[in-house]
Formats: sequence, structure tokens, C-alpha cells
Amino acid sequence: MPLETSPESPTPVRTILQLVHGWIGRLGRVWVEGQIAEAKKRGNTVYITLRDPVAAASVQVISTRQIFEATNPSEGARIVVFAKPDFNATRGSFALTALEIRAVGIGDLLARLEKLRKTLADEGLFRRERKRPLPFLPNVIGLVCGRQSAAQRDVQENAQRRWPAVRFRVEQTAVQGTSAAGEVIAALRRLDADPEVDVIVVARGGGSLEDLLPFSDEALIRAVASCRTPVVSAIGHEQDAPLLDYVADLRASTPTDAAKRIVPDVAEQLAGIAELRMRMTRCVKGWLDRETAWLRAARSRPSLADPVREIERQSEQVDALANRARQALQARLNRASDDVTHTRARLLALSPAATLKRGYSIVQAADGSVVREASQVAADEELTVRFAEDQIQVVVFAETAAPAAETANISREEEGGDE
Repeated sequence: MPLETSPESPTPVRTILQLVHGWIGRLGRVWVEGQIAEAKKRGNTVYITLRDPVAAASVQVISTRQIFEATNPSEGARIVVFAKPDFNATRGSFALTALEIRAVGIGDLLARLEKLRKTLADEGLFRRERKRPLPFLPNVIGLVCGRQSAAQRDVQENAQRRWPAVRFRVEQTAVQGTSAAGEVIAALRRLDADPEVDVIVVARGGGSLEDLLPFSDEALIRAVASCRTPVVSAIGHEQDAPLLDYVADLRASTPTDAAKRIVPDVAEQLAGIAELRMRMTRCVKGWLDRETAWLRAARSRPSLADPVREIERQSEQVDALANRARQALQARLNRASDDVTHTRARLLALSPAATLKRGYSIVQAADGSVVREASQVAADEELTVRFAEDQIQVVVFAETAAPAAETANISREEEGGDE
């Protein structure tokens, strides 16, 4: 029964919402089929965004964790939900309350894909050592994408925004369906054979698991593994993981992310160059400042500030040292002269010549020996009498030569007499 309203008697919002709640409540429990676009767990509740695989429509499904984990479907999986439609009159929101969840049609498919993944992994196609580095700035980027697709626009626009001079070689192919894998393989081979292409990007927007099946095709995986040119996988969204992601040299979460990963940002590079130039300028300026300070300190030294004064000072030091050396030498010579004079005087005082000058003489025998006693002289012996200035020869007479005993007695008498 239609609700009668008019501008004069409008219906309040609460009434409309309550009526909608009653109409939806009369639908009863229904089975709904769709694809999981997103599943978020909050406590014991799971919020699922269920989208139609064909039309652009989606609905929120609220499930308990127990019901959800009984099947535990992954994002992108197709499911059938036995649910009760529920309209919240307070918030004006519609949702399905899940009573049962069943997986539909992808169990066997997922099992086959997992088996293929393990087989290819055992062959070493997914090893990290096989990954090739991407060039810093590719000359030409090969792009495999759908015809007039959003993925193509995302890659090209974002890449050109980052580096305006970047060039593309685009190969448009089918990206879903039975012919997609073959067309993508052919495009890969054409781009890989082009010597100007430095990197190849395979890009596609999001889709269901069935839509992305061509990018898990075994022939395509082996074709990518045999490419000489680095390959970037940009398939679907972050949660999508076709086998192409494992064999590609780089996995990008989205086509936009691929554009950011394959070309550098010119603004960032210019900023980096400016920073490096500034750092280099600071380093060179610091070095110049240190060298200038050292040169200034060196020039301020007396030897460089006034070289003549330094020479004069050194000359004065040399003259002073020379004077000190002459004085020291003269003092030593004077002391040595005094020592020689004193030694000479002592020698002269002890010399026999000095004794002879005082009136004494020395009697020597013919053999040159000194006669000290009369008993040493024989009769008629020729003696030499030496004076201070000259000498004479004398002969001893017999009467003169006295016996030794008498001489001795005479000497003793003389000594007694002296006493």
C-alpha cells in the first residue's frame, strides 16, 4: 500500500526509515552469491564487502567470526551467503546478517594453482637470485595492458608526472578470457626482442580470481622467466597475487605503484642533487676556511711577517754566541797561560841550573855520573866541574883523594862539630 504524502503534510524521516525497515524485514532469509572484495575482523565480528561479479554493485555482510572461519574464504573468493536482510533505521544503513557461508566454485581452482605454484617453485623459477635489477632511468618502457584500460593511464600518467621525458612502447592485449594468456605472451616476446626497451610492465586492474587466471597461466610464467628484459608485475590490487607476481623481477601492488617503482621522481632527484651540491659546497667551504686560517696563521708568524727582522734577530744571536765563544776561549787561554807560568816557575825553582846560579857546582866523573862523596874519586882521576854558565876539567891529586874511612870520620866530625 503506497504511502500518501504531500508538501503540506510531509512524512518525518523516522517514519520513512521505519517503513523501509518493515519492508526489508518482510523479505525473509535469502541466499546471496557474490565475490569478497574486503573482509575486516573486529573482535568477534567480521565485516565483509560482497560485490557482484558482473555489475558494479556491492553490499555489506556482517558475520560472526565462527561462521566466517568455518569456511575461511580469502579476499577475491566467490561465496554463497545465507543471510537475513537488515536495515538499521537509526543510521539508515542496509546490511546482510550472515547465518551461513559457503565457498563456491574456486576450491578446485585454488588447489590447482597452489600445485602449479609449488611445481614452478621447485624448478627454481621464483628464486631471488634470478631477479634482475631494474635500470635507474629506462630509455623505453614496454607496457602490456588492456585496450584503453585504466591501468594503462595510471602507469603512463604517473610515470610521466615523475619523469616527463619517459617514453613508452604499448602493447594492448586481452587481459581476461581464454585468449588473454596467448596475447600477453606474444606481446612480451615482441617487447623483449626490442633492444630499446629496458623494462617491461604487465599491468591490469583489479578483478575476481577468475578474471586474473590468465596471469597464473603456466606458459605465461615460463615466458616471463625466459625474458632477457626485466619484467614488472602490476596486476590487480594489493591483495591479488597471481603467479606472475612470483616470477616477475619486481612485484608492484598496483599499476600506479609500478609507475613509481620504474622511473625516478625528477623533483626528488633535483632535490637530491641540490642537497648534494649544498653538502659539497659546505665541505669545500670548510676546507677553504681551514686552509685560509692556516695560511693566515703562517703569515702572522714573525719569520714571514717581517723576514728581515727575523734575519737580524738571528744575526744578533749569532754575534752574541760568537762573543760568548771568544770570551770563553780567551778565559780558557788565560787560565792555561797562568797554569803554564806557574808550572814554569816551579820547574825553574826545582831546576839544577837555578841551584848552580846561586854559586853551587856539580862534579861529574868521566862517565857522566855525579860525584857525591870524596870516596868515589880515585887519584889522578879526571873530573868535570860544571858551573851555571860553563865547566872546567880538573885532575885529582893523590894527596887529595882521601880514604873512605877517613872521609867518613871527617864527615862525622863535621856533623858533631855542627852540633
